[in-house]
Amino acid sequence: MTSGSPVGLIDNGAENPVVSLVERYGDAVVSIETESQVTSPWSRQDEMFWWFFGQPFPDTNRKVQGLGSGFIISKDGYVLTNNHVISGASTVIVRVQGRKETFTARVIGTDAQLDLAVLKIDSETDYPVVPLGDSSKIQVGDWAVAIGNPYGLDHTVTLGVISAKGRPLTINGQQFTDLLQTDASINPGNSGGPLLNLKGEVIGINTAVSTEGQGLGFAIPINTAKEVLEQLINKGKVSRPWLGVSVSDITEELAAYLQTDITEGAIIRQVVENSPAQKAGLRAGDIILGIDGQKVSGAEDVTTIISKSAVGKKIEIKILRNGRARTVTATLGEK
Repeated sequence: MTSGSPVGLIDNGAENPVVSLVERYGDAVVSIETESQVTSPWSRQDEMFWWFFGQPFPDTNRKVQGLGSGFIISKDGYVLTNNHVISGASTVIVRVQGRKETFTARVIGTDAQLDLAVLKIDSETDYPVVPLGDSSKIQVGDWAVAIGNPYGLDHTVTLGVISAKGRPLTINGQQFTDLLQTDASINPGNSGGPLLNLKGEVIGINTAVSTEGQGLGFAIPINTAKEVLEQLINKGKVSRPWLGVSVSDITEELAAYLQTDITEGAIIRQVVENSPAQKAGLRAGDIILGIDGQKVSGAEDVTTIISKSAVGKKIEIKILRNGRARTVTATLGEK
């Protein structure tokens, strides 16, 4: 018996599952190179130079290159990656392992909120594909394998475990609420690459490395991407239902101020003008008690129920207004 293997102890001569999955699915992990045009304003040094020669020049355009990773999810060339990998790019080049030619990718769909993007590369032959797993089945302590192109080092493989689930994190001002945390090394250039289980199934999309602690990386659960993948491919974006209210929890102090015994529900603080909520007759100060037969205990329930509904759906909202219960009907719009 030998120690240190990713499945605990493996008999001598047994095949290493990491080697097996890399050999089988590694070619489906791609390198993404981007080029963006950036306008650079004059610098003080430029001003001195231009003054000396007596002629000022306009702002200059320069090319900025970026690197990232992605993985092929269909034989005809759909690629899943992070939105921030390709955001703002004028050209997106994809390199496929084992092929000499490069592919100019088309951006099919993007969603900045989830940090997801779908690209398309074309070829006369089928591409290698990596299967999508089920991130809901992951347990803390499960082994995880990251494949990507950190610092431009093509097809780097790192191994670790899932060290936490459901991590909230703010990245460049963007809030994530349900990330996978892993100690498999994730570095710049890994973004958009797959995090796999030992079966070779994608369980997450590598998206960030912690700047506050060493050895901590984060990935978007693959189920998050699977929920919106069809919309990204067919619509180019994710359609999100919108009611148009801001709500708060009912606190004891607020209940006392409102002179009500209600301790559960969500009070409407603001109704957006011309929103579905305003058209339905909702007002600031209304207390939402339920939506479509589902009880509302707090503000988070409102967000959750609405987000799981569909654009254009009519919903019944049970409210309390001036001590009287009533029901209004709203047709959800698109955010």
